[in-house]
Amino acid sequence: MNTTTATSTSLKQLKIDRGPGSPGKKKKIGRWLILAGVIIVGIGFILKPGKNEVQVTSVITTYASQQYAQLTASGYVVAQTRAAVASKATGRLVQLNVREGSQVKKGDLLAQLDASDIMAAKTQAQASIRQAEAGVAQANVELMNAEIELKRSLGLQGQGFISAQAIDTAKNRVAMAKAAYQSAQMGVGVAQAVLKVQQVNQDYTEIRAPFDGVVLVKNANVGDIITPFSNAAGSQGAVVTMADMSTLEVEADVSESNLAKAQIGQPVEITLDALPDTRFLGSIVSIVPTVDRAKATVMTKIRFAKLDPRILPEMSAKVTILSQTITAADQKPLLAINPKAIIERDGKKQVFLIKDDKLEDIVINTGRKIGDNIEVTGNLKSGDKLVLSPSDKLKAGAQVVVGK
Repeated sequence: MNTTTATSTSLKQLKIDRGPGSPGKKKKIGRWLILAGVIIVGIGFILKPGKNEVQVTSVITTYASQQYAQLTASGYVVAQTRAAVASKATGRLVQLNVREGSQVKKGDLLAQLDASDIMAAKTQAQASIRQAEAGVAQANVELMNAEIELKRSLGLQGQGFISAQAIDTAKNRVAMAKAAYQSAQMGVGVAQAVLKVQQVNQDYTEIRAPFDGVVLVKNANVGDIITPFSNAAGSQGAVVTMADMSTLEVEADVSESNLAKAQIGQPVEITLDALPDTRFLGSIVSIVPTVDRAKATVMTKIRFAKLDPRILPEMSAKVTILSQTITAADQKPLLAINPKAIIERDGKKQVFLIKDDKLEDIVINTGRKIGDNIEVTGNLKSGDKLVLSPSDKLKAGAQVVVGK
């Protein structure tokens, strides 16, 4: 065998095998399988029914009284009888008988200032009275003796035993005794007046409740120096701040542009932020005859028809001025919805409730129109989401997505 033939035979042996089981064919088959899977998924996505985009509205809780609302305003609960209780006296606080929330009656002793100096002056005044009264007794004895002596002298003069000069001396003694007696009586009056002054000063050290009420703030503590007419550092003015809770009213700011809608005696519904589930009745009792220039509002005072122990001063309040008096039934909560959520099918009124992105048809009954909403009854609760202005194509069970 020659060299050329041998080389040709070796090259044939090195030829790549591309049979059915070769890697090249497997790679092409894998690509076709992936493409087929993508096509199947795409067809499934196209054939899958899409979600309907809808707008929603909520079921709300409202009250029938709102149909009579003329205007609303906000304000605060204020005690019309309120006092920062202090004393005219200056001294150290030695006794405090109340705390925040204490119920007190008019005249109750709230606190006591140190009155040791006043008590000493009072004791001195009492001693002066006793001394003056002793002087009166002594002057009275002297006057009685002088009058007896004058009477005896006049009797002796009639018998010619004494001279006219002796009579004059006796008369002068009586006059002097009367003057001394009157002076002694005036001394008693002066001493009694001094005692009364000290009694008043002692009363100033006893801080008493000016009216029936509740202690709101304790402004001082035992040991503080009370100086009501001074701003000295480390001293206090008022001892406590108290209020008569029976005089609680709402002071609300009404826009001057709406003032014509508010009149004295007009019914009002009051809600307090602290008691959102309770609605109170009231009426306008006064309108302050001045306008707040900065806010362009007029203060309106509203009295509660019935006070509740839970109502406290400075609570934030919202008031609704009504066109007519309402009843207890008008203050009961009810459900209301936007009228555009209601459709009528098969002679029944219904709404589409959105639950887990699916629609449920709920049959409802409608009632009064309250503002922009309408009263409804049915298997609904406050906060439920309803389809707003549903189309005729929507059916129960359809999947939806909330549009923006």
